[in-house]
Amino acid sequence: MDRKPDLPASVPAGAHADRVREIALSRSAAARSAIAASWARSLTTHGLTPDAPHKHVRIDEAALAERRDMLGRMLAISNPVMDRLHASLGLAGCSILLCDTGGIVLDQRTPGADEGTFRSAGLWQGADWSEATQGTNGIGTCIAEERVVTIYRDQHFHDSNTVMTCMGAPLFDEHGELAAVLDVSSCRSDLTQPFATLIAQTVADAARQIEADHFQSAFAGQRIVRGQGDGQRGAVLFAVDGDDLVIGATRAARQAYNLGNGAFATPRPAGDVFGDSERRGIGLDGAERRELKRAIARAEGNMAAAARALGISRATLYRRMDRLGISPG
Repeated sequence: MDRKPDLPASVPAGAHADRVREIALSRSAAARSAIAASWARSLTTHGLTPDAPHKHVRIDEAALAERRDMLGRMLAISNPVMDRLHASLGLAGCSILLCDTGGIVLDQRTPGADEGTFRSAGLWQGADWSEATQGTNGIGTCIAEERVVTIYRDQHFHDSNTVMTCMGAPLFDEHGELAAVLDVSSCRSDLTQPFATLIAQTVADAARQIEADHFQSAFAGQRIVRGQGDGQRGAVLFAVDGDDLVIGATRAARQAYNLGNGAFATPRPAGDVFGDSERRGIGLDGAERRELKRAIARAEGNMAAAARALGISRATLYRRMDRLGISPG
């Protein structure tokens, strides 16, 4: 979580707005912290003012339904994860939200006792929480920076949003592109920063689970291979087809293996991606060796059965094994 830009624990509304302007307009805003950089974007790029009256921006039901349809698979896969988060965090007054890359709230789970509070704050389905509309916040800033963020109370840009703490995590699709944001928000004043940090880690873990489930659903029927570093920065997953060609990878996998945006314009041999082509063997001899070994393994060492499966005689099988250095034992 970013260090708060020199703000005391509780800042009066006017003092907060003045401090936001002072830090956002300083030449070193971006260097001081990610929060300060977001404040600068909110003030100078988006033309917002921190003490302006709070404005609810919400799309209509038809537009909301259209956006939900566009993110159908992600929404469906997120449902059970959001339910589990709600079951564990709802009693603490937290609302669980899923938003698209425009910052529009598409789905949510909110405790009944806190519903009025979240509606009043504008954290409801159809609401626009992009950084361009609301300034620094857990949803919009997560979208802008494509990373897990925690915006604790007066780290928000607008005075009116400083009653909230928001913890957002990005969700990347099967192409490694930002597709949505999973956010947990609280309007309770007794939420401490250490507890917010714990919730943020829970949200990040949940986002990684959604990404992994979404990737496997997108490549249903293909072999899913986990790469090195899986789980540290996200799911390092590859989709491999029946010809041992890699046809897809998660965002974390692309980063871990230094695969650029055009890496999967055409399928790539798994050995080339994983760097073990030499060990696996390249060329027709390597391919024949692997096929012979697979046939023998399937036949559980029965050479006659392996030969039949390959459509060759037992003598031919032994000759090819001898040529390739394959032991029958």
